[in-house]
Amino acid sequence: MTDFPYPKPEFARDEALSELAKLLRCEIVCMTHRAGSGHPGGSLSAVEILSLLYMGELRHDPTNPKRPDRDRFVLSKGHACPILYAILAYCGYFPAEELCHLREVGHILQGHPSIHTPGIDASTGSLGQGLSIANGMALAARLDGRDSRVWCLLGDGELDEGQCWEAAMTAAHYGLDNMTAVVDRNRLQIDGDTEKVMALEPLTDKWTAFGFHVVDCDGHSYPELRRAYAEARGTKGKPTCIIAHTHKGRGVSFMTDQAGWHGRAPNSEELARAVGEVCGCAPKTEGCCMKLARGGGR
Repeated sequence: MTDFPYPKPEFARDEALSELAKLLRCEIVCMTHRAGSGHPGGSLSAVEILSLLYMGELRHDPTNPKRPDRDRFVLSKGHACPILYAILAYCGYFPAEELCHLREVGHILQGHPSIHTPGIDASTGSLGQGLSIANGMALAARLDGRDSRVWCLLGDGELDEGQCWEAAMTAAHYGLDNMTAVVDRNRLQIDGDTEKVMALEPLTDKWTAFGFHVVDCDGHSYPELRRAYAEARGTKGKPTCIIAHTHKGRGVSFMTDQAGWHGRAPNSEELARAVGEVCGCAPKTEGCCMKLARGGGR
C-alpha cells in the first residue's frame, strides 16, 4: 500500500486530538458568527468523530485530493459542514483564511458541502441521501479491486428519512464491509427531541435487524471512538453502524443540548462567551483562522 500523509502518527495521542478539538470548536463558532448563519450545534457535536477520523483513521492526501486509492468520507448531515471545513483546512486542503468566508458568494465554502471544494467527496445537504452515495462508493471500490474504505456520517434526526433505511438494506444485501455508517446520536433535531418528533429507539436493535454490525460508543471519547473504528475496520461480511452518543453544541455551555442552536449563528456577545469557554481567549476581528493556519493549514 502506498504511503499517505494522513493519518498522522502524532495523533495517536488523545492529548493531541483534544487540543485540536478546542481549535476546531473555536473555529466553528467564529465562522458561523462571521457568516451570520449556519449550523453550530450539530457541528460541535461531531468534533471528536471527525477529528479522529481525519487525523487517525482515513487514508487521505491533501496534495492530491482526487487520489484514486484514498478512503472516502460522506457528510450526509451536510448542514454540519463547518466542522468538515475546519478539519479540511487544518489538513491543508485549502488556505485556512477561506474559513473567514463561509457562505460568501465567490468563495469555495458553501452552506452545504460541494464537490467543487477540495477534499469534499460528495455534494450533500438534502437529508437522507448520503448513505446511498456511500454505498455506491463502496461498491465501486469493490469493482475496482481497491481496499479503500468509505465512512458516512448521518444525523439522528436524518434517520426520519425513509431513504436511509432503503440504503441500509442495500448495504447489508451486498455485504458492504468496506462501508461504515456513523450516527451522530445527539438526540436533537431542528424541531426538538428526536424521540418526540419521530421516535428512533430501539435504534441499536433497528440497525442490527437491518443486517449491520452495530457498535455503541461515547462520541466524545477518543478511546471509545478508536475502539469503534477498529471494530468497524475488522468486521467482515457485513457493514458496520457506529452509534456515537453525543451532545448537540458540545463545548459551549449555553449551546449544549439546546435544539435552538441547530441553525442559529452566535451574536458578538455570544461569540465572545463561547470562544472564552472553548479556548480561553478573546475573539479577534479575523476570528481564529490565523491560529488555525499556523496549526496545520497552508
